Amino acid sequence: MNIEVFNETSSNLDKELNELKALLQNVCQDEKLDSGEFNVIIVDSNKIRELNKEYRNIDRVTDVISFALEDDDTFNLEDYRVLGDIYICLEQALKQAEDYGHSFKRELSFLAIHGLLHLLGYDHMSEEEEKIMFKKQEEVLSHYGIER
Repeated sequence: MNIEVFNETSSNLDKELNELKALLQNVCQDEKLDSGEFNVIIVDSNKIRELNKEYRNIDRVTDVISFALEDDDTFNLEDYRVLGDIYICLEQALKQAEDYGHSFKRELSFLAIHGLLHLLGYDHMSEEEEKIMFKKQEEVLSHYGIER
């Protein structure tokens, strides 16, 4: 799996993003995702608000937005999966880590795994879907020792 991680903020996040990329590579191996690609893009609150407004018609800052390309049949290739993009808001991740009393690494990992699960077709629009998706998130984070 080819995973690209981009930092579109002015913050130096090299260490954190290298660790995040390694985590995501491991999760993809666990999920038997052998070939394909997706991106993780770290952005500021202005950019995530703009994306949220443009694509979801919600004019506010959010923590993570996923654009799953497999939701569109145009991007389905037989042997190669183009999953899409995960946008994570740096300011929201930092604030939520503080609000929840855990590390930035835990929050960043949580948001990235949440986004990846969306790219893989998980959702939380119903109570049952939410149970399944949130259980999977916690299992993945726990498996890799990323606890609250």
